Amino acid sequence: MPIKIPDDLPARRVLEAEGVAVIREADATRQDIRPLRIALLNLMPNKIRTETQLARLIGSTPLQVEMTLLKTGTYEPRNTPEEHLLNFYQTWYDVRHERFDGLIVTGAPIETLPFERVDYWDELTHVLDWAADHVYTSFYICWGAQAALHHFYGTPKYELPQKMFGVFEHGILRPHTQLLRGFNDRFLIPVSRHTEVRREDIPEVPGVHILAESPESGVCLVEDETRRAVFMFNHLEYDTTTLREEYERDVAAGLPIQLPQHYFPEDDPSREPPNLWRANAHLLFWNWIVAMYAGTPFNLNEIGASPPPPRLRPAAP
Repeated sequence: MPIKIPDDLPARRVLEAEGVAVIREADATRQDIRPLRIALLNLMPNKIRTETQLARLIGSTPLQVEMTLLKTGTYEPRNTPEEHLLNFYQTWYDVRHERFDGLIVTGAPIETLPFERVDYWDELTHVLDWAADHVYTSFYICWGAQAALHHFYGTPKYELPQKMFGVFEHGILRPHTQLLRGFNDRFLIPVSRHTEVRREDIPEVPGVHILAESPESGVCLVEDETRRAVFMFNHLEYDTTTLREEYERDVAAGLPIQLPQHYFPEDDPSREPPNLWRANAHLLFWNWIVAMYAGTPFNLNEIGASPPPPRLRPAAP
């Protein structure tokens, strides 16, 4: 089954050209099934690129998925055309009375800021708490994962002496976990961040498990079974050229940046990098969505029937 996105969303043309199954809105309404509803809270500056990357992965599963695009309401994005935001995006305030099978929260280029100094931090904490009884399962990426762990458990982040940047080998710590079903024992993931969450700060509470990590780049993937949440600190959704473009952008801006590690053939930035993580990206999102489909109630109003788990500390003021 295909992914349902607005007929004139730019991502549609890209995905159709790649052979990803995309269903038109009129056709979707004629199918006698309930599509999975996934909300994407897109915090990245280039929203069109990020929504395309994630729609590509969501659309690779055998289920019909309806994607709802969300932006912050307390902070107005400046790097995406206003017309695109008006046509395709809503805020959490617009949908807060609705329920979803899944929620994805992306990263944001604000890693070195203290969480509480982020302009939309208060709004984001409301979204995270809302998800407990309005969303069946959540998937947090990079800074979004750090922010969610900090909000729920007080987990700190640490600034790195230099950007962790490249494609790093990771290993599975919990064999047979559903999220990593079908993965090789060793697999590659792009990493691009200035901060980290350390293994010793992952909360030691029932249901919270580190699933994958790298000896070079540290903790990668954490699952919280009680909250039905996934925390991915790296970027399986990245396109082949994303790391190269980040590198070239920083070089052009005169910022201190090293070559992304294990990325360019023979560390030669004039050569085309291979994509060695694409299959892992599709497999991880396939596993997440299949698990969602198996567990989510057909009637979304049944989500939140039981009280959400408590946070280990009060919400930040």
